[in-house]
Order: sequence, then C-alpha cells, then structure tokens
Amino acid sequence: MSLVISISGIRGTIGGVPGEGLTPIDTVQFTSAYASWLKARSGKEEPSVALGRDARISGPMMEQLVTATLSAMGLHVYQMGLATTPTVEMAVTELGADGGIILTASHNPAQWNALKLLNEKGEFLSAEDGNAILKKVRSNDFTYADVRKLGEIKPLEGMDVKHINWVLGLDLVDVEKIREKGFRVVIDCVNSVGGIVLPRLLKELGVQDVIELYCEPTGEFPHNPEPLPEHLSAISETMVREKADVGFVVDPDVDRLAMVCEDGTMFGEEYTLVAVADYVLSRTPGNTASNLSSTRALRDVTEGYGKSYFPAAVGEVNVVEAMKRNDCVIGGEGNGGIIYPELHYGRDALVGIALFLTHLAGSGMACSQLRKRYPDYSISKNKVVLPENADADRLLAAFEKEYDMFDVNTVDGVKVDMPEGWVHLRKSNTEPIIRLYAEAGNSDEADRLAQKAMETIDQLLNRI
Repeated sequence: MSLVISISGIRGTIGGVPGEGLTPIDTVQFTSAYASWLKARSGKEEPSVALGRDARISGPMMEQLVTATLSAMGLHVYQMGLATTPTVEMAVTELGADGGIILTASHNPAQWNALKLLNEKGEFLSAEDGNAILKKVRSNDFTYADVRKLGEIKPLEGMDVKHINWVLGLDLVDVEKIREKGFRVVIDCVNSVGGIVLPRLLKELGVQDVIELYCEPTGEFPHNPEPLPEHLSAISETMVREKADVGFVVDPDVDRLAMVCEDGTMFGEEYTLVAVADYVLSRTPGNTASNLSSTRALRDVTEGYGKSYFPAAVGEVNVVEAMKRNDCVIGGEGNGGIIYPELHYGRDALVGIALFLTHLAGSGMACSQLRKRYPDYSISKNKVVLPENADADRLLAAFEKEYDMFDVNTVDGVKVDMPEGWVHLRKSNTEPIIRLYAEAGNSDEADRLAQKAMETIDQLLNRI
C-alpha cells in the first residue's frame, strides 16, 4: 500500500493499515487538521467548505468520511458531489466559502484517491500553509465541536452549469466562429466527471457533432487515466475512422487537457499550453509562465510577441505565484494544464477547450497543420535511483558546479539551459530518486543530453 502526505494534501491507495494506505483513520485525521487550520485562518468558529469529487470508485466512501469529519469539526459543507477540480475551485469564490476540498487522485489509477486542499481564493495552499496543516496532523492539534455546534451539510447543484457559462462569457471565446466551422469532435473522459461537463460544454460552444468515448462517470477507468500517447490508442483510431477534426482527452478531475489531431497523431500535451497561449497572446499581449520542466516552446512563442516568459518551480501553486508576480496573461504546466486568469487561477481543461477551438476555427488550418506552426521540441523523462545514504542535495550542488558554464536555475532542483536544449534535475520528496528531464530539438538529442547528465551523476556519486 502507498500513502503520501505532503504540503499539497494526502494521497494514497485505498485500504490497508493506517499510515501505510489511505484508510478512514488517515482521512479523518488529515481532514480534521485542515478544518482546524481553516478555523484559525478564517477567524470563524463555523467556516464553510466546498466539497466535490471525481467519479472514482472510492469517491462516495471518501465523501461520507470527509463530510462527516468537517461537520464534526463544526464546519458547514457545500456538498457538490461529482464535480471537476476547476469547478470546485470556482465554487469557493462564488459561494464566499472559506476553503475547498476536491477528492481526486488526478491521473493516478483507480485504487488511488486523495484530498486536494484549497484556500478561500479557491487556490491550492502555499508551502507555508501546507506545513502548518502537517504540523497539526503530527500533533493531533484539533478539537471537535460539541453536539449543538455541528456543521450543516448543504447539497449544492448547478455549479457545472455556471462554470460553463463563465467560460462562454469570456471575451476570447468565439462561439459563432466555432459553430460556423461545423467541427466534428471526439472526446475521451475516462469514465469520470469529464463525461458530465464536456458534452454540455461542446454543445454550448456550437459543436453539434460529438463522438463520446468513456463518458459514463462510473469510475471504471478503461485505460490508464493519465492522458499520455501510449494510453490513447482508442481515441486515435476513432479520430481516423470517424474523420473527426479534433479530439479532446481529460484526466479524471478535468484539470489536464490533451488533444488529438485529425490524422490520429497527438498534438502533444506539452503543446496544449503553447497553442492556447499563442492565441491569447495574439489578442491580449502579455507575459507567460510555466514550470521549469515544461517545454521551451512557450518561451519562444512569448518572446515572438515581444513579451517575457517566467519559469517557476514545479507545482501549480508555484506557477500561480509566478503569474501573479509578473502580470502574466496566461500560464500553466506542460502536462496540459491551462491557467487563464481571466477565468480563475487554476488549471482548467474547459477553458482550454474553448480557447483552443476558437483558435483552431480562426486559423483556417487542420489541427495537425496548426501543430506544425510551433517549435518542435522533444522531452526525455528519466529517473535516477540513488544509492543508499546518498545525499541528494549535495549531489545537486555538485551537478550545478559541473555545468556552471551555462545558464543555471536553482529555484527547483537544478535546471541547466544550453544552446542545444536543457536538463532539469529534481529530487523526490517521497523516494530516493532524482527525476531527470531533458529537452532538445529532437528525441535523439534529448536522450543524448539526458544520458550525458546521468553519466555526470554517476561520476559525482563516486566523488562526493
């Protein structure tokens, strides 16, 4: 069994022994700590929380545990049931709630679940706030309400409709232009909450011809739910067979978006943000941001508009902070996460679909032709297993010195920018490994950069 407790929440495989899997005891303890922290942060004895979940099998059980625990702590709960992560984020501010929880393990397989925690802005917690909750978890620093001060549970419906309407109301979303194109669209919603919202969104966007794959929110994922090319053979084949114009794939909680072209090829998850940013920048020039492990293509496109690109540490909260600090008009992550501040500061596949379809409609191109407009980079993703007792921090510092003739960024691990590409090393906080990413103009060159970096690591391990 697996259990990971971090500043961003708690996630794990369902069942097992407390402290080793995501058991009811672990869930109650973590929820209680969050509720206690929220009381202190809000200064209220009876704060309110928006609660939603994806469709995974353990969702109803987790929902009951978390709802009851929040009520026991004296918090009022807006129980949204099946809802996307971005919908819950937006519900927090719409309701004037003090926080939010999404029960989802994102792209993890069905045996996993997790609590994603939000603040009063509907945004993920900062490292400081996350550490404050972890401290409460470790010390059991929370007190339950007496019988006359239990929190109320208030069922909440209709936020998905509001979310769609907010997307439709954006200045850069052109429903008429999309309708005129008569797009034929295929969607893969991996039998989770995307199957509830994407068909409705597309209909409201003027797309009448939608072919649905895996849109029943049963939680029985038909394939690995991470939207990577090796998991998407069904939609790729459907695109060609049905002569569709574009395909959209979302993860179980709908904060990541991947696209498939008319010929069945992948647009590339890294290029979801690049394409949408290109459209946004063409209409509202401004700065952009993404995490350090995302493609260089976003920087290239941004600088092509005479604006600045800002790298951030890996993690949505870090990208959001960089966007706010540098007045970015769009940002996100290379995993298909679009953050468009005109709507809200959170990754949102719905706004990504609406902006991309507007972009595609206005381009006059096929999806595969549009993809060719952007710089073509390849990323090699690897991990290095460290020997027992290896000092990861010392290793990263030594690696930085080895590459100090290049542009080095140490905001999050060590990233080395070279003329031919970049290499990014990050230590894992949960296992003895170094995650190593490299990007270059083709896959062979990216693999070469990664291999050279791994050889350097081996040499350093023998010296330090």
